[in-house]
Amino acid sequence: MSAILKPKLEMRPMIEADLPAVMAIESDIYAFPWTQGNFRDSLAADYGCSICACNGELIGYAVLMLAADEAHLLNLSIAAARQRQGYGSLLLQRQCELARGRGARLIFLEVRPSNFAGLRLYERHGFQRVGLRRDYYPAPHGREDALIFSLPL
Repeated sequence: MSAILKPKLEMRPMIEADLPAVMAIESDIYAFPWTQGNFRDSLAADYGCSICACNGELIGYAVLMLAADEAHLLNLSIAAARQRQGYGSLLLQRQCELARGRGARLIFLEVRPSNFAGLRLYERHGFQRVGLRRDYYPAPHGREDALIFSLPL
């Protein structure tokens, strides 16, 4: 008989030492990645910056801005090799819990219309489309709109 070991999953606040691994994922999965400065600024502003690690390897991260009774999910990313394994859902749930714990009643996010996996993830978790930001994202041939989603917490 062989034993199947469950992966050891860790969710914790992001720290400066995580940035090289975060940047490796960010530059691998996005044509227009955030800069290291964007992440440093988010840490300095005390945004809800979280990481997800599996067996000690950083595999995902999220950045959540909180203001008054609203939260804005600015970034939620999972390493390409770890996508479609449930880690995005776990990290999204963690960010919603973090927002609730800090008094947010509503969470917003933007997503590219071309990000089918992201759209499915957010819709599966009850997010509803509430608006559109024209020409929000840089794209290979100009700009791409952003769909705005929200979820009552």
